[in-house]
Amino acid sequence: MQSTAEYTCAFCGETSTTFIDISAGLTQAYIEDCQVCCRPNQFYITIDDIDLEIAIATDYVE
Repeated sequence: MQSTAEYTCAFCGETSTTFIDISAGLTQAYIEDCQVCCRPNQFYITIDDIDLEIAIATDYVE
């Protein structure tokens, strides 16, 4: 099951939308390039198990 969520790039500060695979688990971490500046962001994703609300935190990738 896929859903979308917004995140803020750790580098350029722009807000973008990304696809989240909810079936991959309620906590996820992976790297994805920003759609605006193309720099890599470390995503830390948490999904609420009751209402499936998605929260994304981003960090720099060195």
